[in-house]
Amino acid sequence: MDTVEENMKPTQKTVVVVGATGLQGRAVTRHLLRDGWEVRAVTRDPNGARATALAQAGARVVRAQMEDVDSLAAAAEGAWGLFSVQPTIGSPGTAPEFTAEDEVRWGVNVAEAAHTVGIGHFVFTSVAEADRHLEEKLPVNLVSKWRIERHIAALGLPATILRPVSFMENFTGGYALRNGSLSTGLAPEVPQQIMAVDDVGAVAALAFSRPEEWIGREVSLAGDELTPVRIAEAIEKALGIPLPYVQVPIEAIRSLSEDFAYANEWLNTLGYRADIPATRRIHPGTMDLDTWLERTGASLISAFLDSAHRV
Repeated sequence: MDTVEENMKPTQKTVVVVGATGLQGRAVTRHLLRDGWEVRAVTRDPNGARATALAQAGARVVRAQMEDVDSLAAAAEGAWGLFSVQPTIGSPGTAPEFTAEDEVRWGVNVAEAAHTVGIGHFVFTSVAEADRHLEEKLPVNLVSKWRIERHIAALGLPATILRPVSFMENFTGGYALRNGSLSTGLAPEVPQQIMAVDDVGAVAALAFSRPEEWIGREVSLAGDELTPVRIAEAIEKALGIPLPYVQVPIEAIRSLSEDFAYANEWLNTLGYRADIPATRRIHPGTMDLDTWLERTGASLISAFLDSAHRV
């Protein structure tokens, strides 16, 4: 006889999204709601503007903090699935005082809460190449994700690990746009793999919809591969403005952070090696840079530049 769980339709299942008000969390929530899932959007500030927008879209907003395992377990009680993502040290928007140890602790806490309440499918967003940790020296932001992955495995959670490369959204704010240029520590002519955050949301929703195919999988994801110069040219074309690419000297970055300098050196030499055609076989709608700019990227960049100009 089939169990009640086996007879459930996706519309009858609940997925908890931890980190729901962040870029990835919002994308995952959007796709899950679009597919008919019930979503519990976990946030530390249920009254914030982003949480309010999620509630208006149909999510149930729940207060919990990644520092507090008990609050996470209470938020996940009775749910079938859980999506977990944590801030990463050095990423755009991450608080300066946030450390790799904070990230690992938060990721471990979410996994422990999921284990406590018996989550049926745990989807964790890691980062591409985290599994190369035993082969080479990786940047700290990759090692932290790998440590969380290992804890998930040790708990025996029924899990899917998604490993996206760098996000296209990194080029939409002050992290890369300043003084009338696109400016990062990346070498101008070295191709970099990038991906739209929305596509991570689409793949996460797909994984939840097909647990029999996705539990136990570790999948790297990338949507395009371009040099920083080509990225700047694409933005120039989309916005109709001049936007030269200027590399920030690695030594200038090193004066601020040895870890961040090494991350840029790693991207300029070893870097991501995700299989872009394989990503498109999983999610045929995966956007390249030009498509992303046309759909959302150009408007995000324009909004940032307009606000920066007003200031």
